[in-house]
Amino acid sequence: MTTIYPDIEQDSALWEQLIDAEAIAERALEAAVEMAGVNLLDGAELGILLSDDEHVKSVNQEWRGIDKPTNVLSFPAVEPPKLARAPFLGDIIIAYETVEREAKAEGKAFADHYAHLVVHGFLHLLGFDHIEEADADRMEALEIAILASLDIPDPYADRPESALG
Repeated sequence: MTTIYPDIEQDSALWEQLIDAEAIAERALEAAVEMAGVNLLDGAELGILLSDDEHVKSVNQEWRGIDKPTNVLSFPAVEPPKLARAPFLGDIIIAYETVEREAKAEGKAFADHYAHLVVHGFLHLLGFDHIEEADADRMEALEIAILASLDIPDPYADRPESALG
């Protein structure tokens, strides 16, 4: 099995409320690596920044031209054909307040929603996307399977459309 090494940093004290944030992310990534069906360099690294709405809003504005926070942003370091040789996969940023709002609004456990966003962001680093309907269906099915392996309920159940960005 391929091992990846996430460098998980917090730049917001809000994340201290989730005692096991790092362990949740590591378990989610381990399951995603196992089930994604993508060849990765053993020992590849990625960055995860546990941030807040203010920072994510500024990054979202700078990189996507969208002046609002979002739940997760992914910045792939390499194109998918180069993943098998890439020592660094990219960066993921997650906004605490948005995750918290969405979890409450959707009646989900915060930790489960956070794990989903780690998986979602990681799959973006691997080249998965949800722009076209067929790609979205494929990505969502993979997310559901990965999360099920972690005993996390289907995040798309009872939702007419994906709200993930």
